[in-house]
Amino acid sequence: MKAIAVLITLALLFAVLVSALGVVWARNESRVLFVQLTALQNQRDELNIEYGKLELEQATYAEPRRINDEARQKLGMIDPPPQDIRLLR
Repeated sequence: MKAIAVLITLALLFAVLVSALGVVWARNESRVLFVQLTALQNQRDELNIEYGKLELEQATYAEPRRINDEARQKLGMIDPPPQDIRLLR
């Protein structure tokens, strides 16, 4: 009877140690994943800021007044004289 009690005690001790190691591993894994999540959220925020800047830049480049100025300055385009304008129906 005494041998069975010792065997049960050793089995329970082993189960407690395995459980404790499992808890330690799970907490460590949780911390690692949280660090990765934080890094990815920071990267997302930086990309959102860059995307906003690019949208603003695109809107600036697509502005009709700017396109007109670029066409006149860089390409030398001008409005045609009224006698060269023809209306087609």
